[in-house]
Amino acid sequence: MSSAPSYRINSPTVVHETIDNEVVIIDFDTGTYFSLDNVGALIWNDLAAGMTIEDINAHVCRRYGRDRQEVAPATAQFLAELEQAGLILAVAPAATPGSAGSLDANDEAPADRPYAPPLLNRYSDMQQLLLLDPIHDVDETGWPNLPEERNADAG
Repeated sequence: MSSAPSYRINSPTVVHETIDNEVVIIDFDTGTYFSLDNVGALIWNDLAAGMTIEDINAHVCRRYGRDRQEVAPATAQFLAELEQAGLILAVAPAATPGSAGSLDANDEAPADRPYAPPLLNRYSDMQQLLLLDPIHDVDETGWPNLPEERNADAG
């Protein structure tokens, strides 16, 4: 087993959705939102699925027909950028090796997929609006029910 860190999405602060192979990420602590496509979206979705860094690198290599020497440094730099932005958190490596997860049929046809290092696109134009939005301050019962700790403060 490798000593490389594993990562998890920094939820519930960070939420994400994949729409047409683009990942949109919102950090409700900062009001910043992000987008990922292509390799970045693949890596993010692999992280969300709990894949190890080794499995993510192998998945990118298969999907884009690249070798590990090209993919691994770009992946490491991208993960560092995601961590610095507060979107992911490093966690202790799992006790058991990760799995490659489910791969789609398109992983075997890299010829039509141009590889480019993953890119984190950052946007702050809606920062004030996202920070003012009361919906992100609720629990799983939804809005307008405030989380228990907020209800206690109000009473």
